[in-house]
Amino acid sequence: MDEMNQEVSGMQEFSAGDIVTGKVVKIEEKQVLVDVGYKVEGIVPISELSSLHVEKASDAVSEGDELTLQVKKVEDDEIVLSKRAVDADKAWEDLEAKYESGEIFEAEVKDVVKGGLVVDIGLRGFIPASLVETYYVEDFEDYKGKTLTLKVVELDREQNRVILSHRAVVEEEESAKKHEVLQSLEEGQVVEGTVQRLTDFGAFVNLGGIDGLVHISQLSHQHVEKASDVVEEGQRVEVKVLSVDRDNERISLSLKATQPGPWHDIQNKVSQGEVLNGTVKRLVSFGAFVEVFPGVEGLVHISQISNRHIGTPDEVLDEGQQVEVKVLDVDENAKRLSLSMKELERDEAREEIQQYEKEEDNSGFSLSDMIGDKLDKYKK
Repeated sequence: MDEMNQEVSGMQEFSAGDIVTGKVVKIEEKQVLVDVGYKVEGIVPISELSSLHVEKASDAVSEGDELTLQVKKVEDDEIVLSKRAVDADKAWEDLEAKYESGEIFEAEVKDVVKGGLVVDIGLRGFIPASLVETYYVEDFEDYKGKTLTLKVVELDREQNRVILSHRAVVEEEESAKKHEVLQSLEEGQVVEGTVQRLTDFGAFVNLGGIDGLVHISQLSHQHVEKASDVVEEGQRVEVKVLSVDRDNERISLSLKATQPGPWHDIQNKVSQGEVLNGTVKRLVSFGAFVEVFPGVEGLVHISQISNRHIGTPDEVLDEGQQVEVKVLDVDENAKRLSLSMKELERDEAREEIQQYEKEEDNSGFSLSDMIGDKLDKYKK
């Protein structure tokens, strides 16, 4: 009897609100029994194990675990404890410090609910759908069990409201990366990027943190009606930096500057005396510009348009007209191509004369009888 009295007198006295430590001695389906040095084992109901919903007590703790708990209720034959209350107090202090400092931390997504994600940070933290990513996410199921980097964006202890954001972390990282790339770019630099999106006026290319614009006029050496005729979203391209406006975060790029121009190696494509088909692109007072390859125009001087005297090129030619021209001279460095239509007429006449001379040898007719005035015209 004396021994029992000594044991009872040696028992700790507890009051509601006290913080105690204890060891898990038994796990039941809806509660946990803990030895806290009281005359009876303490009870931690499943609802007091975690700030999140727990199906089985064994999902939250294991036998032998040492727990820090708060006394919720004390009676002679019962003491009710809470792990959730202690975790929540610590979590609030920790979150308030993180909120003030803007600290980034990690947490595992425990549940996917309507409107967002739930994480366990010692209490229930909520990530609204709009604050999960910088882009729209249709289905969040894949996020369950995933660890996310987070920032606290809103705290209200009275309302037990904790709003977290993964998007804020991503935006912060993207901003830092954008600044880094922007500072590293220099005019004239050739860099690799990915076509991000197409517009009516060109294509935006991501350079690994910031987008630059390739204006439609800088997509190709040839005329481009729409950007999709040259590039597609997701395509990797090499571009040349034309200008960098760091204050306004604007980058002008060129795709065509990294590609061989239409005049490149032109001397191996055409040679003097060669006959080409072309399109009359422009008529000027001194002649006509004829496109013989995409982006390559040559000049037919007015004196080389016709064997007869003309006052202006439009007496003989129209813009858009298909013509045959003879190459008089090629200069790749000067990007100059001299062409002639008159020379083709002369060549044609010479062929006719040679043919008629052959036929005259085998007939009794004179050459002048056969070709008449045409011969006189081309001999002048």
